[in-house]
Amino acid sequence: MAVDELQAIIQRCQILEEADFKGEDFNLFQVAGQKCLEDGYAAQLLEVVQNEKNKVIIKNMGWNLICPLVRCILMYKQEDDNREHCLKILDLLVQLCNAKELFLGLLEQIEQTSGEQVCKTVMLLLQPLQTVLFKLQNKKAYSVGLSLAVIMNQLTPLPVPYTKQQVQEDKLGLCQCCNAVVDFAKPFVSEVVKNMEKSSDCNDTELKEELLKFCMKSLKYPLLTAQLDQLESSDEHPFRHFATEIIVSALCSEFPTIGSRENLHGPVRCQSWENKEFADIEQKNSAESLACLSYLMFVHYFGIDYFPMVFSPSYLLQCNMAHIEVLLNSNVGFLCSVLLRMEDNSLLHQYLELSNFITVPQNLVKVMTLCPIEHLVGDNNWFTGHHLVSLLDLVLLLPDGAETDLLQNSDRIMASLNLLRYLMIKDGEYDNQTGVWTMLAKIEQNFLKPLRVGLNMSKAHYEAEIKNKKENRRGCSNTVCSVTVSGEKLPAMTTEMQLQVLRSALFTFDLIESVLARVEELIEMKIKAVT
Repeated sequence: MAVDELQAIIQRCQILEEADFKGEDFNLFQVAGQKCLEDGYAAQLLEVVQNEKNKVIIKNMGWNLICPLVRCILMYKQEDDNREHCLKILDLLVQLCNAKELFLGLLEQIEQTSGEQVCKTVMLLLQPLQTVLFKLQNKKAYSVGLSLAVIMNQLTPLPVPYTKQQVQEDKLGLCQCCNAVVDFAKPFVSEVVKNMEKSSDCNDTELKEELLKFCMKSLKYPLLTAQLDQLESSDEHPFRHFATEIIVSALCSEFPTIGSRENLHGPVRCQSWENKEFADIEQKNSAESLACLSYLMFVHYFGIDYFPMVFSPSYLLQCNMAHIEVLLNSNVGFLCSVLLRMEDNSLLHQYLELSNFITVPQNLVKVMTLCPIEHLVGDNNWFTGHHLVSLLDLVLLLPDGAETDLLQNSDRIMASLNLLRYLMIKDGEYDNQTGVWTMLAKIEQNFLKPLRVGLNMSKAHYEAEIKNKKENRRGCSNTVCSVTVSGEKLPAMTTEMQLQVLRSALFTFDLIESVLARVEELIEMKIKAVT
């Protein structure tokens, strides 16, 4: 019987000195204790642990029971008495066992768990682990850092709830577990902040660094992966508490904040790695974490009270451009939020010489044109009504009216015509969500009519040139001439080559005219339908 075997081991070890315990004794105690738990004798095992005579035995051997204890606690139902007995045994082990060995036992148990059991195991062992960490005197900072690293490594493979329904269901318990982890770290953050006010103790500096590593990892996962826009819409979102605590903890621990110029003008400096691949990975992770921190502060105002409000909007824009570039592929709200702080015509031209001010608009165009997610345009006011009209005013316009160089601006004109044609097809005059039908008269006056006049003039000019070239060719041999463009001399061209260029220009005008004709047909159909 399991209980008899355990009692036999206990009686044999009670007469031994602590230094005389052998490896065989540890193994026998573990096997007997595990059998008691598995056979439903948790109450009897609890009596053994509570017995004052067994204090030395439990101190040295008790940590071996962590694995079977956790397995049984997760297996038993909430109302089962055996589960309650197992929880009491776990509490006693935390009080009685050697702190170092128990610490390793708890971490080992967290490392061994997987799948659906990860969050349950972590939440079960967080309180015991926290208690043990406060008992450790040597290498406390290292132990806290190791604990947080092991926990985050176990959580990171789990999928982050994305939709509101997934967040509410929280099937794997990730949302609840993340909040529990940040509460687990809170006392250590408070300890660092309190001690920093008194002295710059080396151990506190190490502890601060370990906590900052945890904050950086947490900003990348789960916060960067989560649907961050939902944080603003609901105070009850489980990641809202997590985000607030992470950011406040980071700032209170002297996190490299957004206001630090050296961290925001370029990539974050990472520790030295001999392997370049490792260095690149760490730099990418650091950049994403800082970008997420800035986004949460300036878009959702998490921890904004801890940020010095002395910087101008243009300076904040300059500092945040690197972060905007990092997040642009997944979130354009950050750029919008920072730009809305700016007044019109307030950005100095010097900023436009910075690389990020060039790459961000380029990446923004890529997102707008290549993004496969259809619903991005759906509920966005910037693509409807007067917001869109203000953008169209910039696009549906000829710089010099009918005298605009159509060949030089052909790509822009074709793109504008195709956009207008698309809007007219997709947005009927009765829906008019984009407002394009409302501004039809303005479009015709500023764009379509000048374009028609310009096309007629340009085609007539180039057709006359072709006629002249042909007549000249009949009267003489294939003449060679030079052409100068923008002050630079191009290679000499024969008459045939010149004719080829002129015909190519006419072909371009025909393309523009064909799309223009289609737009005019759509307008005519609309007018007929109304009348």
